[in-house]
Amino acid sequence: MAKKSIIAREKKRERLVAKFADLRKQLKEEGRWDELDALPRNSNPIRLHNRCKLTGRPKGYIRYFGLCRVKFRDMALNGKIPGVTKASW
Repeated sequence: MAKKSIIAREKKRERLVAKFADLRKQLKEEGRWDELDALPRNSNPIRLHNRCKLTGRPKGYIRYFGLCRVKFRDMALNGKIPGVTKASW
């Protein structure tokens, strides 16, 4: 599990990106780069990193489910993810 501070930092970035999304878009369209530079760095969506919603693990992330591979496998084998079954042929 990731450190709580890392998870909190990522959530803070998500809030900032959502808060400034419209303003960033407007400033880019108008070409007002000086004002765009004045916005907080963490309001840029490039700085976001996909992390597991349960553990905060940054690697092995499955976008469709929002989970890392470890938690995905645990939940799938326990039947907690609808429609997902172990393959057998």
